[in-house]
Amino acid sequence: ACMRSMSAYFPIIRMLLARFAILCVLSLLAVSAWAAPPRIGVVTMQPGEIFFERFGHDAIVVVDAETGAATSYNFGFFDMEEPGFAGRFAKGDMRYYLMALPLEQDLAYYRDTGRGVSVQWLDLPPEEAQAIADALAERAKPENARYRYDYFTNNCSTQVRDTLDTALGGALKSQMVGRSRGNTFRSEAVRLASPATWMWLGFDLGLGPYADTPMSRWEEAYVPMRLADSLRQAKNSAGRPLVQSEQVLVPHRIAPEPVEAPRRWWPWLLLGCALGAGIVIGGRRHQRMVAGFALPLWLLCGIAGLVLAYLWGFSEHRAAWANRNLLLLNPLCLLLIPGAIAVLRRRTPGRLFSWVLMLVAACALLAWFLHWLPIPLQYNQSWVALLLPVHLALAYVFSRQRLSP
Repeated sequence: ACMRSMSAYFPIIRMLLARFAILCVLSLLAVSAWAAPPRIGVVTMQPGEIFFERFGHDAIVVVDAETGAATSYNFGFFDMEEPGFAGRFAKGDMRYYLMALPLEQDLAYYRDTGRGVSVQWLDLPPEEAQAIADALAERAKPENARYRYDYFTNNCSTQVRDTLDTALGGALKSQMVGRSRGNTFRSEAVRLASPATWMWLGFDLGLGPYADTPMSRWEEAYVPMRLADSLRQAKNSAGRPLVQSEQVLVPHRIAPEPVEAPRRWWPWLLLGCALGAGIVIGGRRHQRMVAGFALPLWLLCGIAGLVLAYLWGFSEHRAAWANRNLLLLNPLCLLLIPGAIAVLRRRTPGRLFSWVLMLVAACALLAWFLHWLPIPLQYNQSWVALLLPVHLALAYVFSRQRLSP
């Protein structure tokens, strides 16, 4: 009778245990739902002194709400020892990758080199903050970390921009894409590279008309400092400022970012006209002296022209395609070198020399004429102003003057 009475309670006990289990599961779900979301910040590093540091850098920092551990997700890593790195770099097929590392470890390099670092803490809903943390953790896995790098459209800064925009459901792009300060890829590249003469010369000579279209703030975000500035003006999904607060993590101790300055072509025209006049005057009696000036000039123009032709015809550097500086830095100048050597030896160059001279001068004149046509602008007025008078003067001297004994 006792056993029968106990068995009667078994269904009740099972029901209570089932309800207790459900209650435990619901409690766990409630706790996870109310768990504090990670804190998200955008870290901006100021420009450095090494050529590949001239444009600054940035990363996304994720702070775990429970442990306080801060992880820096940095899209700027590459391996120069990787097989074929140099060839892919020349071709325009660069591969970068994302790396997750402790924030303090990431900051150590910038602290040692004097580059300033600041963080913008973002005001995000919990689900968006968690989405960013989850997406970055997945991207940082070795099988997902690599991406194809493009200097202007897919670099470490645009990766940060795109990660934020994806989590915000496209709200960041919609706020940036319709606004512009009139900057171009060229103007920003030349400005930031200006402390290194060879670097800004390379950008200015090597970029084609693609680099001269005014950028929206969305495109301008390829520069980390420009992205940081746009984030200050952005709103989150609730209409509040996206940047909740800013904090300096490392003080900047080296030269600051170059300031914007208007670019003027008339000083280059004055220099070009002065050189052209000197060539014409000197060519009346001192053709050998003029040939001594022309020989290295033609060599430099020819080599530079071959590089520009390679970038256009055989590489994936889209920003260098259709470069009209090929009309000024003409590979045909290499054919003039034997004639210059002949003049230096007091010999008369062959007929080909005169024809190539006139062709090189005509190409330089065409570079000037293209500015009057209704085609996409290439900002190379400075180089036209400098080199056109020189090419015309050299063509005049060596096609009209007889050699002195």
